[in-house]
Amino acid sequence: MKSKLFRPAQVLPIAVTLGILTAPSPADAGSSSSVSASEAQEILKEGNERFVSGRLMHPHLDRQRRFNTAKGQNPFVTIIGCSDSRVPIETVFDQGIGDTFIIRVAGNVCDTDQIASIEYGAEHLGTQLVMVLGHEGCGAVTAVVEGAELDGSLPALLDNIEPAVAESRRIHPRLKGKDLVPFAVRSNVMQAIEDLLTNSPGVHKLADQGKVQVVGAVYELETGKVRWLGEHPNLGSILKNPPKDPQHAGGDASKGHDHAGGNH
Repeated sequence: MKSKLFRPAQVLPIAVTLGILTAPSPADAGSSSSVSASEAQEILKEGNERFVSGRLMHPHLDRQRRFNTAKGQNPFVTIIGCSDSRVPIETVFDQGIGDTFIIRVAGNVCDTDQIASIEYGAEHLGTQLVMVLGHEGCGAVTAVVEGAELDGSLPALLDNIEPAVAESRRIHPRLKGKDLVPFAVRSNVMQAIEDLLTNSPGVHKLADQGKVQVVGAVYELETGKVRWLGEHPNLGSILKNPPKDPQHAGGDASKGHDHAGGNH
């Protein structure tokens, strides 16, 4: 279903001529709860297509937008992605101020702090779509794959990724090093989804009721394209089990899931 919220093909010629952007957004229209998960995905896909083709709209960055959103925010999607500087999430999806509720952390892991932020986006701001966005060549995933020596707080962060790497090794026993990384990146996205649903009673309930959809995707560094992976392949069994007491999220996960995914 095509989103009626943002039609750049109709706006772009006039916007370029006049030097303005007037495209409406879900936040303009009212509560983010009025934007369904499927509509939100369509908006993101259209924005990414503009980014890949170099026809960016750069919407919702003007003074009026700042004035309007100072009164409150109504983002249409919650996204958790990696902190990598090569993955500027708002730009990748060609969105502006107030459009997206974004959490960034190395390795796009879902541990306690990240889960709490996602809960705020889904439960309090009312976004019906939650996305876990990984990316090619992720340094955090690569460090786990290669068994890099880490110090400081990094081991506590990257232990969330270890189950995904272990699962990728199990499924692809002949692959090592950089050859395994692409599979581990996808598996880590699904691991984050499982950690979120397993350790967040609120998001678990919303997903089980069909009020929130949690999907995964991987960003390609060279092409700029986002490959959509869809929902967790074992979503049904995850939702059948009650969520854990939210004391610690990702680090105690017992297994990861390799998932090749595909474009939707």
